[in-house]
Amino acid sequence: MKLAIERSAFLKALGHVQSVVERRNTIPILSNVLLRCDSDRSTLLLSATDMDLEIVEGVPALVERPGLTTVPAHTLHDIVRKLHEGAQISVEATLTEAGGSGLVLRSGRSMFTLACLPPEDYPVLSGGDLPYSFALSAAELRGLIDHTRFAISTEETRYYLNGIYLHTTKNDEVPVLRAVATDGHRLARLEMVMPEGAGGMPGVIIPRKAVIELRKLVEECAEDIQVSLNESKIRFTVDQATLTSKLIDGTFPDYDRVIPANNDKVLEVNCKEFAEAVDRVSTISSEKSRAVKLVLDNGNLAVSATSPENGTAVEDIEVRYHAAPMEIGFNSRYLLDITQQIDGEGAARFLMSDSASPTVVRDISDPGVLYVLMPMRV
Repeated sequence: MKLAIERSAFLKALGHVQSVVERRNTIPILSNVLLRCDSDRSTLLLSATDMDLEIVEGVPALVERPGLTTVPAHTLHDIVRKLHEGAQISVEATLTEAGGSGLVLRSGRSMFTLACLPPEDYPVLSGGDLPYSFALSAAELRGLIDHTRFAISTEETRYYLNGIYLHTTKNDEVPVLRAVATDGHRLARLEMVMPEGAGGMPGVIIPRKAVIELRKLVEECAEDIQVSLNESKIRFTVDQATLTSKLIDGTFPDYDRVIPANNDKVLEVNCKEFAEAVDRVSTISSEKSRAVKLVLDNGNLAVSATSPENGTAVEDIEVRYHAAPMEIGFNSRYLLDITQQIDGEGAARFLMSDSASPTVVRDISDPGVLYVLMPMRV
């Protein structure tokens, strides 16, 4: 294998694939990235996997001799990152004096020789039939991830909550695609009109790591993303990259049961003003509980926090609220996570029942998004 490649394109692709590779691996080949040049002589393919997740990305290159090899992913990324901006890199696979294989990188006056492992030992995840396939725009996929991923559970014992539940259902007889995440304290649900090709797909749980890596891939993407899946695997095709992930083998809970339908106390508040008040007041709250109290009374909201160590804080906000007076407490971090999903100067609508029951939060400008937040004692 021998090729020339431009540094910035190489670095961008390496940044995507090397983040899949775990820093500590008991299987040496999983610390490596697979480099492959086929006979078209215009593309270098980079692959990385941790056996649950695989990213393959193509980069334009001037290929002199096709071939394939594997090299340490993080070392290669660090080398390319430290080379000069705009540099051209020559890459060539060679045989070492000891009879093994190596990869020589040259750029300007720099030369690096990296030890390689046999490419035939490299595991492949991306095979298999994925019968369900549909397209989402980049903006739709970014919104789907951003509106739900903050609620993914990090509690490993409840592994079936460690991802986003993607499934089809109906809302008022209209077929929709839904993404749901919950950690038991808060729930985030986003729905959109069901894309063509998604009908009949199984409900699947996309693991947290796959969600994080996918979000990086779609950050600057403007093209539609192709989604293909079966009961155990999902694949996203983003520009020149393909992300394939195993799915979480578990049953997502019946989340509809925790979404209250008859909360009759309605609060409407400017989201930016509310978030800033919660952020300021929560400075006082203890690091452990992060509790803030909301006191509502006819057009006024008092946001307060009390801590035996730090003292008290209170801030009043004018709001739209005409129900009976009430007090309710929340984890300030959870409140801020939700309000950050509501754009700019938008308004949030809180639908409440009492101080011990779940509260529903809606983005007034986006009816497809719903959040549920459990209160806490303050």
